[in-house]
Amino acid sequence: MSIHQNMKNNKRSVLKVVEKHGPCSQLYKDETTRAPTPAEILEQDQDRVNSIQSRLSKKPIETDATTIPAKSGETIGSGNYIVTVGLGTPKRDLSLIFDTGSDITWTQCQPCNASKCYKQHEPLFDPSKSTSYTSFSCRSQQCLQLALSKGRTQGCSTPTSPCIYGVRYGDGSYTVGYFSKERITIQQSDVFDNFLFGCGHNNQGLFVGAAGLLGLGRSTLSFVEQTAQKYNRIFSYCLPPTSSSTGFLSFGKDNEVSGDVNYIPLSTVSRSYSFYGLPLEGISINGRRVSIPASVFSSSGAIIDSGTVITRLPATAYSAFRSEFRQQMEDYTLTTPAESLLDTCYDFSGNDNVKIPQISLLFGGGNAVELDSNGVFYALSDSQVCLAFAGNSDDSDITILGNVQQRRLEVVYDVGGGRLGFRSAAC
Repeated sequence: MSIHQNMKNNKRSVLKVVEKHGPCSQLYKDETTRAPTPAEILEQDQDRVNSIQSRLSKKPIETDATTIPAKSGETIGSGNYIVTVGLGTPKRDLSLIFDTGSDITWTQCQPCNASKCYKQHEPLFDPSKSTSYTSFSCRSQQCLQLALSKGRTQGCSTPTSPCIYGVRYGDGSYTVGYFSKERITIQQSDVFDNFLFGCGHNNQGLFVGAAGLLGLGRSTLSFVEQTAQKYNRIFSYCLPPTSSSTGFLSFGKDNEVSGDVNYIPLSTVSRSYSFYGLPLEGISINGRRVSIPASVFSSSGAIIDSGTVITRLPATAYSAFRSEFRQQMEDYTLTTPAESLLDTCYDFSGNDNVKIPQISLLFGGGNAVELDSNGVFYALSDSQVCLAFAGNSDDSDITILGNVQQRRLEVVYDVGGGRLGFRSAAC
């Protein structure tokens, strides 16, 4: 793969991050587009988790081959935070969901009639108006690379048949189109030619106005790998604490903050190389380690995921964690949850001085990452908040660190260095 770069400087590139469903997002400026309710978000979140668990399960999965259409590739849910990047020549700015659990970057493309493409905020990208766009044939080296990178491509009827990519997500959303290359621009300074991406002509689902997706997974087709020569496989993000605030997504090293980052080893998940693994060993609440055998986490494995909302713990771990958390919150009355996924809920209405327990994730070598106070609860309504953790069905399902727990932390992915870093109060 040959990617050429045009760069004005060697500083890291930083993009503004906003929550897809929040008031800072441009996706809901159209009054006909309705943001999903918290309950609907959690339902979509469970679809994503089911998809991840099925890919990484140690148990046989019999349904995957029959439920994924022939044109589809990997199965994974879509994310929750968006950034703006430039595509094509001349450059077109597009709002893309960024997702550490996905590899292929794609956007909706012209021609696409209303029945084939969902409604998005910006005009659809028109490859015929870009002088740097090229699609591939199904016999091309790039199409072979696509097939080798977990995806499935349709057979070639002729040597000149187009290369088709397909991704079906855990919530039933999907994108299908032509595998292509194009110029992609990050901010105004970093330009990458020959970037491999999907030009989607048949896209449906819960992307809610975004133009497509920016894949930040670990395969050779991800944005991280395709820009490795410039950014050295280093990126970081800070997810905003509220829907009305902003965070950032940056690429490349920032020497100014590196000393404040707490690094842990980055592990690989054997059943899917796309995900970023964590060596999680335990959890503490207000400095007290919850009684969970470290083997519970090591046997299931753990990943960090920008697209999963609620953190999932092994059943044994969650039971012990919930019990300790409720004990620490005994001064507050439990309320009946409005959503079955979450079972530890409170009504803090009229209470302006709530003491939120300090939760820390424990890793090897004495490393601990303290969650921000914004990363403990998930608001179901104005009057009800719930502990933003849930239990898996059993201890064999993988642990997933969701994006609520990542709020206000700068999460640094030093993929080349084999480490993952955390910096507090970064946005």
